[in-house]
Amino acid sequence: MTETVYINGEYLAKENAKISIFDRGFIFGDGIYEVVPILNGRMADRQYFLDRLRRSLGELQINFCFSDADLISILNKLIKINRLKEGIVYLQITRGIAERDFIFPDDTTPSIVAFVMDIPIIDTKDSAEGISVVSTTDLRWKRRDIKSINLLGQCLAKQDAHSRNAKEGWMVEDGYITEGVSSSAYIVKDRRIITRPLSNRILPGVRRRTLLEMQSNEGFEIEERLFTLQEAISADEAFITSATQIVVPVTHLDGRPLGNGTPGAITKKLRQIYINKLIRETCD
Repeated sequence: MTETVYINGEYLAKENAKISIFDRGFIFGDGIYEVVPILNGRMADRQYFLDRLRRSLGELQINFCFSDADLISILNKLIKINRLKEGIVYLQITRGIAERDFIFPDDTTPSIVAFVMDIPIIDTKDSAEGISVVSTTDLRWKRRDIKSINLLGQCLAKQDAHSRNAKEGWMVEDGYITEGVSSSAYIVKDRRIITRPLSNRILPGVRRRTLLEMQSNEGFEIEERLFTLQEAISADEAFITSATQIVVPVTHLDGRPLGNGTPGAITKKLRQIYINKLIRETCD
């Protein structure tokens, strides 16, 4: 079956998908995106992703007239057309097409692009076995709280991690870990979960938000504070969260085992709690 994508009001076969070379997303990276997980053919944590999308649009002053209901309808139709049961839907909104100029144009219509990917969310090798992470210098700009499509800093960091046989990089700035290249970072010490507080230096992760909301009812505690690379290396266990991976154990950092070098008990419990929540949400 030919994969169908969405571009500016049209559902097209992906080989027929085209966008102007004058789109500011192409020229300047002037746009934002979201990645929403799909389970049982339905979007999970949908409203939280839409909330973050709205915030990013506002921070970049992109005038966008579509309602949440409009976007949900577009994405649901795309999921249905592609018969996707488990995977992700990628949504990108740019400022639109205009003559090349750094100043924001007054009269552009935002460009909307969406596509799906059929990838496993629940049962993955990484979630079962854990991953190796390496520290890497944080080279990104100072507005990391915006989910910008301009990801060159992340690409450099991910390539650095890949060249060192690691699945993910933990970016370090001023001696402190900011976050993962494509994930939020957590360590566990003396049964306490530690993650960096929100600021312009990290992306406000949807999984992070949900874990913070769940902690009182589920019997775990999250402390929001800065933590150093050395603290992470000496942690009892560690994990990452992201839209596509939910909760994944980190078993090695910079070649050193964390704890006994296997997925930690707290991490495994958190993953199962979160999976159960998502399954309930998408099966209702």
